[in-house]
Amino acid sequence: MFPRITAVKHVKEYILTITFADGRTAEMDFAHKLIERGGVFKPLEDVSFFARVHVDPEVGTLIWRNDVDLDPDVLHSEAAGIPLPLYEPT
Repeated sequence: MFPRITAVKHVKEYILTITFADGRTAEMDFAHKLIERGGVFKPLEDVSFFARVHVDPEVGTLIWRNDVDLDPDVLHSEAAGIPLPLYEPT
């Protein structure tokens, strides 16, 4: 399990600066992840809505007021350039 998110700051457009519990800070562009996905992600296409992101203190991930959240393990993996471990059923 990777570190949780402790802080987030909207930089511009779909770019966020994310700080993780291990001290890593990364500037990440979410345009490719969110634009034209539709469904629950549709409101995030509006930059003013996207900018209202915050950290859910219970699970340590990014969340928006329409309850969309993003997996902190995936975000940390991308920020650190460390692949996620493969799931192998027992």
